[in-house]
Amino acid sequence: MTSSNDTNVSGKKPRNFVPIILIGISIIYLSFILYIPALNVFYYAFNKGIAPFVESLVTPEFLHAAWLTLLMAIISVPLNTIFGLCAAWSIARNKFPGRALLLSIIDLPFSISPVVAGLMIVLLYGRNGWFGEWLQDHDIRVVFAFPGIVLAAAFVSMPFVAREVIPVLEEMGKDQEEAAKTLGANSWQIFWRVTLPHIRWGVLYGLILTNARVMGEFGAVAVVSGNIAGKTQSLPLFIEDSYKQYETQAAFSAAVILALLAVVTLILKEILERKTGTTGGRAH
Repeated sequence: MTSSNDTNVSGKKPRNFVPIILIGISIIYLSFILYIPALNVFYYAFNKGIAPFVESLVTPEFLHAAWLTLLMAIISVPLNTIFGLCAAWSIARNKFPGRALLLSIIDLPFSISPVVAGLMIVLLYGRNGWFGEWLQDHDIRVVFAFPGIVLAAAFVSMPFVAREVIPVLEEMGKDQEEAAKTLGANSWQIFWRVTLPHIRWGVLYGLILTNARVMGEFGAVAVVSGNIAGKTQSLPLFIEDSYKQYETQAAFSAAVILALLAVVTLILKEILERKTGTTGGRAH
């Protein structure tokens, strides 16, 4: 008689095809959603040769868009890093009324559409906005100018540093900081010599994600900038505008640059995860 176990007549276990099927479905899905579109971008960027690709990257419009995107990152990333550290410290080290509300507010950019975020900035700082009259009286332009672009980029990338540092601080606890305090260290010394060495990888992880979000932002920046070529046009807006104008070589060439930045971000993300033994910036 044969056993009722999972073995067949020859004594071998039947092959489980479920993992193979699931992996195949995942690969097919990613191929149509990610791999094929990405390869298509690179194909159209280089199908006419290297020279047209390089020429597209030295036009005044592209250079201005790239410079504007870089300035957005230079300003927004440090601001959100400082804010994220302060917010993470306050939330992880203190129990106070409204703590859950503060966490929800920090997460707000995850749940609000970037277009709505841009509209909020326009309603506050636009000509007919709450502060519009005062800004006009003092000849200060926010909407359809660089300050509005920075505000939009800072808003959509606000949560990353705080959200990566909070769990690291909570896991670290207060023991080492309190020990340093009893030895006479002041708050600044405790932060630099005790806290920061423990949270540095979480900070770097959040910083990388913040930078990637700023450089790739489209919706909020499109609303507040006006998408003026050579003035308020970031790289994502340059790509969209070039494609609409049938300048496909310029559009795909700029898209390759953003794609390469995304690849660099993924590589740095993987390095940090391996170094810290975390997934998504949080400890297992």
